[in-house]
Amino acid sequence: MFNQTFRNIGRTREIIGILVKYGFEDIVVNSTLRNFVSEKRRLTWLRQERPVFEYTRWERIRMAAEDLGPTFVKMAQILSNRPDMIPEPLIRELEKLQDNVGPFPYKQVREIINRETGKDIEDLFIDFTEKPIASASIGQVHKAKLKNGDEVVIKVQRPGVRDLIERDLAIVKEAVTRTERYLRKQGIINAMDVVRTFERGILKELDYNNEARNMDRFRNVYHNYRHFYIPKPYRDVSTEQMLVIEFVDGCKFNDVKQMRKWGLNPAKIAEVGIDIYLTMIFEFGYFHADPHPGNVLVRKDGVICLLDFGMVGQLMEKDKFAFAGVFISLAQQDSRQMAVNFKKLAIEDEIHDMRMFEYDLNDLIEDYANLDVSESSIADMINSLQKIMYDYQLKVPGGVFLIFRAFAILEGIGKTVHPHFNTYEFIKPYGLKILKERFKPETILNDLYYRVTQLSSFANSLPFEIKDIMGKFRKGKIHFEVEHQGYGYLLKKLDSLTNRMILTAVMVALILGSSIMATADFSPDMPTYYGVPQISVWGFWVAGILGLILTYATLRRRKYR
Repeated sequence: MFNQTFRNIGRTREIIGILVKYGFEDIVVNSTLRNFVSEKRRLTWLRQERPVFEYTRWERIRMAAEDLGPTFVKMAQILSNRPDMIPEPLIRELEKLQDNVGPFPYKQVREIINRETGKDIEDLFIDFTEKPIASASIGQVHKAKLKNGDEVVIKVQRPGVRDLIERDLAIVKEAVTRTERYLRKQGIINAMDVVRTFERGILKELDYNNEARNMDRFRNVYHNYRHFYIPKPYRDVSTEQMLVIEFVDGCKFNDVKQMRKWGLNPAKIAEVGIDIYLTMIFEFGYFHADPHPGNVLVRKDGVICLLDFGMVGQLMEKDKFAFAGVFISLAQQDSRQMAVNFKKLAIEDEIHDMRMFEYDLNDLIEDYANLDVSESSIADMINSLQKIMYDYQLKVPGGVFLIFRAFAILEGIGKTVHPHFNTYEFIKPYGLKILKERFKPETILNDLYYRVTQLSSFANSLPFEIKDIMGKFRKGKIHFEVEHQGYGYLLKKLDSLTNRMILTAVMVALILGSSIMATADFSPDMPTYYGVPQISVWGFWVAGILGLILTYATLRRRKYR
């Protein structure tokens, strides 16, 4: 435990150094993080080359994340999908982050595969390329051939990356706890929610078994689709840190030139691709969360293949209906119904004035409803929508923002390969289909059954709850908890003041006691210093040390408050 603590201290100092390098000493100085930085180090907070403050604050956050390493790069990439948590200018900067990480040595690849499977590479594969075909912050990918002749790719997790991420997560949680008051003043009121969101995402991505399970689930759902294919994961030779997947040969989804060489129609491919993706969202509620061109391949026969299932999104049925209702209300230019659907979709919100919320949504509708196809952009509309959600602190299921991001990516790809691509026109039929599903007799009966069950449960438990409360009331066991908001800082100040008063009282008591003993008559055998009893000298020394500590603490607090 102590070794881990010391390692964390070293990493914490490194993190603080990078924060300071990019001009975030205000976070360090205005929180207890300053205790990790020596007095001498504080005097050398300088920048090199171009002054850091020539960059915007959002640019400096991105640069700091790049310097801090894979944990913080992945955190920033995941949070770029959560506009309910961070402002839009920061999202634009975080979207620029890339995993610019070099490959790790082939020797370590062999060691990891041997440790994970208990076998050497030669025992598992006929052929194995030493040079990786791709490398990222979490791991890297090699091409190989199994003993049965199947061509595969192997994702191997970077050595030590789990330990680094877990250590960084512990530090980040501690840092957020220490800087919470300062972050609240800056308008970031849910910093710990941000950290927990990232933690859930990154720990899933670190477990390659989770990705294999996701692939199997998609394969089961789409096994009858002729124009869509999910590569097969080889679960028998895959582990938590090593994933073996069927090799797929094809071009990127936006490689128009190659598709035309193969005799394919890029516009038709784009239509099939968006149809597949909207089917995932609106029919199954379970979808691939990162459909960028590198993860969507087109085979020579025109079949679309999806790669990288480390991150998938999911919507529950009631959320699916509410989400579809938002887009249908937008198309119908009905701001009131759009607001109602948003309320249904939100887990919690800060909508204190529903009419003002409706007016803001109506302004959005007016801005985008009358644009023609050449001017309309779902990405621009989503950005405006996300701003409204951020302003009203609408906390919605995380899958919603993954869908927003996917829509923007797909629209960008679609317009590259399809001259008249209009995402709205593709979404409309699915929205209407969802509405029909919502009002099917079977769905209404299920909804009614759920409500009757809840009402019955409430009616059955209410008498017992009332009886329990009355029983506690008669026995005097009813307790009320009162939480004072905004008194944390005052209580800390009072605690600090109390400690100083106690220290002062002890110091005064030592001085008075030592002075009294200095005038008392002791035995001639009592040791003395220059005629003063030794016990009095010790008392004066201790009082002096306490006085220095008290003076230092007072001056230091005044300087860095």
